[in-house]
Amino acid sequence: MGQERDFQSLPTVDPLVRAVTASSAHVFPLHSHDEFGIGVMLSGSQISASGRGQVASEPGDIITVNPGEVHDGAPVGRSNRGWRMLYIEPTLISSVQQEMGIVGQVEFEQPVFTNHVRAQQFHATFQAATEGVYPTSLLALEEAMLELLTPLISAKGKHSSEKYDVAMARVHQMICDNIMHNPSLTELAKVANASPFQTLRAFRTFTGLTPHAFILQERANRARRLITSGDSLADVAAACGYADQSHMTREFKRRYGMTPATFRV
Repeated sequence: MGQERDFQSLPTVDPLVRAVTASSAHVFPLHSHDEFGIGVMLSGSQISASGRGQVASEPGDIITVNPGEVHDGAPVGRSNRGWRMLYIEPTLISSVQQEMGIVGQVEFEQPVFTNHVRAQQFHATFQAATEGVYPTSLLALEEAMLELLTPLISAKGKHSSEKYDVAMARVHQMICDNIMHNPSLTELAKVANASPFQTLRAFRTFTGLTPHAFILQERANRARRLITSGDSLADVAAACGYADQSHMTREFKRRYGMTPATFRV
């Protein structure tokens, strides 16, 4: 119960924005989000591995994550570290992108950086998102988001030379099309027209996760969305391929630090 209280999901004025505040020593496994995430470390220190390298963050640092970016997180030492995060749906980011005239996908370039002005802008945005619903609340949030995000996002991939893997894209699509299915590695290898070992290695390069870990992540992401939409937890568990609600709760807490019931504001 103590750790559960360390995480709080707060109501926001815009359903496309999630707000979380936490103070915990929870160790997050490798996982990803289907949203953009931006936050500020409040206390303690954290080390994490991400698609942009291993990084450490200290109080006052801004931390970011891009959709689909595989990362983990652990406290330095055994002490709690505290942070605030806003998770923003890509559709909302696209409106900022249009204001900037960027065509294609965008991303946060830096996973961790220190900028006191941007940190203050983040806190103002967090407050605008969570202080309550008033006639001008959405306007205040939109203005704060533009001020915060416009200097921080840029066109995706300008530093990347990775090639698109057509075979792994087929495997990826197969999994996403039927997340309830539990394929064998041999079955996935047939789709990729490769050996099981080649498929395992290539899929991890393509997504940052093994096929098994990717399936668990996709189920958790879909469960999160259904929970947010108001579906019953038992129905969500059944719809996302979990053995039962208890199984979903254990996996959800391991991945996000909170139970589905706490996650649902």
